[in-house]
Amino acid sequence: MQFPFGLLFSQSFEANEVGEEKMDQLNSGGVRVGVIEHKAYARVGLLGNPSDVYYGRTISFSLANFWASVKLEPSDDLVIKPHPVHDLVQFQSLHHLMNRLQNEGYYGGVRLVMAICKVFFKYCKDNKIDLHKGNFTLSYDTNIPRQTGLSGSSAIVCAALDCLLDFYKVRHLVKVEIRPNLILNAEKELGIVAGLQDRVAQVYGGLVHMDFRKEHMDELGHGIYTPMDIDLLPPLYLIYAENPSDSGRVHSTVRQRWLDGDEFIISSMKEVAQIAAEGQAAILEKNYSKLAELMNRNFDLRRCMFGDDVLGALNVEMVEVARRVGAASKFTGSGGAVIAFCPNGPSQVELLEDACRKAGFSIEPVKIGPSRLTDIDAKTISR
Repeated sequence: MQFPFGLLFSQSFEANEVGEEKMDQLNSGGVRVGVIEHKAYARVGLLGNPSDVYYGRTISFSLANFWASVKLEPSDDLVIKPHPVHDLVQFQSLHHLMNRLQNEGYYGGVRLVMAICKVFFKYCKDNKIDLHKGNFTLSYDTNIPRQTGLSGSSAIVCAALDCLLDFYKVRHLVKVEIRPNLILNAEKELGIVAGLQDRVAQVYGGLVHMDFRKEHMDELGHGIYTPMDIDLLPPLYLIYAENPSDSGRVHSTVRQRWLDGDEFIISSMKEVAQIAAEGQAAILEKNYSKLAELMNRNFDLRRCMFGDDVLGALNVEMVEVARRVGAASKFTGSGGAVIAFCPNGPSQVELLEDACRKAGFSIEPVKIGPSRLTDIDAKTISR
C-alpha cells in the first residue's frame, strides 16, 4: 500500500499551481475533473448528553443551519491548504493578534485535516485496505460558530474523511459504524477530549438514537445507532451567544468522580441515559409534552452534577431566558448554545424571540440536516 507523507502547505487559499494540468481539465459543466467536495453539518444533542461518554444513550441530529465543507482536488503533491481566516498567520498588529487568539484560539482546521489523514492511513494499513498512489490538495471552509458546542471541529474532520473515502474509492470497505471512531481518534491525536455522539450524528446525518451501553462498546467497538424520521420532531429553536467568552472556566471533576464510583454521579448519568430511551418513545409517539419535560430534566441533572461554576453564567442564562417564557431548553452540547422547544406554539415563540433579543442572544429556527448515507454506505451497516 502506498500513501504520500510529504504534507506541503500552501499559504494561499486560491488554486495552487501544483498539478495544474490535471486540475484544469473541465467537464461539460465547467467543473474540474476529479474534484470531490463534501459537507458535514453542525450537531445538536437533543437528549441524553453527556451520557455518551459514560456508557449511556443519546438522541442527536445534524443541524443544517451551519456546516463545514472540504474540497479535494487531484494534484502532483499532497497539499493541505490553510484557511485565510481560521488559519491566519499574518496580522495587522500585535493587538490584532491578541484579539484573534482570544476569540479564535491558537489552532485552525489544518491540524484537523492532517490528523484524519494520519488516522485514515493507519486504519487502512491495519485492515489491509490498499490505497492508490495518487495525491491531492485539500481545502476547507466552515460557518459553524466557534465555542458554541455545535461540534465545528468534528464537522471538518467528518467532511475530510468522506473526501478520502471517495478519492481512494474505499467507501464500501470502511463500515459506517466505524467512521465516528476514526473521527474521534483524529481529534484525540490533537488532545481534543470528546465522545462519539457528535461524530455519529455527523456521519449519519438526520436524527439518530444512539445506545452506548458497555456490552455494545466492548463487543462491537461502537454503539448501536438507529436513524429516526426527522419529520417526527416539532419545531425547535437554536439560541446562542455571539461572544461566548463567558463560558464556564472551572474544570469539571465529574469524570473522575464517576471513575471513583461516586454513587450520585453514576445514578445521575444512568437517569440521563434513560431520558434518551424515554425520549425515543416520546418522539415516535409525537408526545411533545413529554419531550419538553425530558429536555428540562436533562439540563437539570447536568446542572446538579457539574454545578454552575463549570457550566458558566452565560450558558445558564441562555437556558433560563427560554424557561422564563415557558419554553423547554437544554444545552446542545457542553455549553455555548441551547436548543429550545415552545410547546404552546407561535405565540410562545414570539415571546422567546423577544426575550432573546433583549438578553443579547441570537435565536433562529432549527433546520435539521437530512441523512448523509449513500446506498454504498447502507450496505456496510451491520444487520
